Amino acid sequence: MNPLIPLFVIIPLAGAFLIMIIGKFLSGFGRYFTSAILLSLVVFSIYSLFTGSGTLSLYKVGGWEPVNRIPIGIYMVMDGFTVIVLCIINIIGFLSAFYSISYIKRYTSENFYYALFCLMTAGMNGVVLSGDLFNIFVFMEISVIAAYALVAFGVEKNELEATFKYQVLGCLASFMILIGIGFIYWKAKTLNIADIKEVLSSGYDRTYYLVVQILILSGFGLKAAIIPFHAWLPDAHSSAPSPISAMLSGVLIKAVGIYVIIRLFFNMFELSENMSVLITTLGALSMVIGVFLAIGQWDIKRLLAYHSISQMGYVVLSVGAGMILVAQGEKPEIATLAIAGGIFHLVNHAVFKGLLFLNAGAIEYTIGTRDLKEMGGLAKQMPATSATSFIASMSISGIPPFNGFFSKLIIIIACVMAKFYLLAALAVLVSIITLASFLKFQRYAFYNKTDRGREKTIKEVPFPMLFSMVIMSLLCVLLSLLAIPDIRDTILGPAIDILMDPVKYSTQIIGI
Repeated sequence: MNPLIPLFVIIPLAGAFLIMIIGKFLSGFGRYFTSAILLSLVVFSIYSLFTGSGTLSLYKVGGWEPVNRIPIGIYMVMDGFTVIVLCIINIIGFLSAFYSISYIKRYTSENFYYALFCLMTAGMNGVVLSGDLFNIFVFMEISVIAAYALVAFGVEKNELEATFKYQVLGCLASFMILIGIGFIYWKAKTLNIADIKEVLSSGYDRTYYLVVQILILSGFGLKAAIIPFHAWLPDAHSSAPSPISAMLSGVLIKAVGIYVIIRLFFNMFELSENMSVLITTLGALSMVIGVFLAIGQWDIKRLLAYHSISQMGYVVLSVGAGMILVAQGEKPEIATLAIAGGIFHLVNHAVFKGLLFLNAGAIEYTIGTRDLKEMGGLAKQMPATSATSFIASMSISGIPPFNGFFSKLIIIIACVMAKFYLLAALAVLVSIITLASFLKFQRYAFYNKTDRGREKTIKEVPFPMLFSMVIMSLLCVLLSLLAIPDIRDTILGPAIDILMDPVKYSTQIIGI
């Protein structure tokens, strides 16, 4: 068993507990302790990526061994796909927590903020490590309940309204997921993902299967805010404190939404062409509708929130295209490329969208507004924020040499090779509109004329905020290296293998 696996959950859970106790007696304890424990998780994540991503490792909670090849205990599973998402969660989490050291001082109840931050991180780590549906659900609820509270952290009218909408739709999603899990348990008599795969593949009931898949897709689609399940996201992401917006958009919708959809449809369900087409269609709609909803926004954070929907559309479209090819049993090399493009863009989006929300927070922190029409001329007074914002804007728009260009290029090439020409054309069109949207952002925020009387009061943000933005901007450049086939195969290859060969996932667990 891999002893590192449970630490991804234990450390942040213990951190939340200690912050609430020690923070009462030691002022400022939470802000530094949270960054320290998340930095330790970053080290564990990167170590796991480079040492164990090519193999599947388990942690059997309580030491329970299988009985007659039936897993009766709780399994925590780490494979190539899990490790990539763990790196996303903990690296963005650390940088957002470090950014919060300065940003969150304007709020009261710091201890509650950092404790909730640790709980949200623990929940997301638990979701991606869980090898059974019940614990995916439990950890998902831990993370989203913490997120509900963090969205409302400012306790103003807009924040409370946003979190109410988020909670209502989140509870609806959880209900659909729980019903879907109940139907699976009724049929399979097990909740272990690998065991369900083995049971359902031997007793295939098409109608029953379809109902369960739609429930699961709808529930986790709501968590991921893909079209048409997106109504909660613009309000929630724009109302939350900016480090939390970076976590929600850069991490949460992936860990409790996109990741679970990909994991379950590849490693638990039998892929069908009809369901794969539906998933690809939802991705295409999210990509197109999201960018058209974003282009008219003047509130920076609402603009970024709608672009989250659009960029997640790229991921779902690309992975869905791979699903179609796998279901058809054709062109496995193109399916591999499509899935690689989707996972690559999943990683890239976490970095450039997290950075953009931190940029938005820096602007709001300095001038007290999110309205682009009230900004201008910030490039001189805030050069670091301006430069990092430009890098992130070019990355999300797919401009070389930044990381977003290469993942979008792989997605477009895969669609062309698969003869999905309409999807490729839509991906190019959306990228052009995205560029137009972020050129507007750059012009009005940093290069437009400004109020001369306000110029003297504007200065660059404190070091913790600058540090996080600079590191994320460097990642936007460094992640371009994943476009090199050898590096991509080393980092993303194990994740693609475990998804393309679901038998490898199930047999390694059931056989242990």
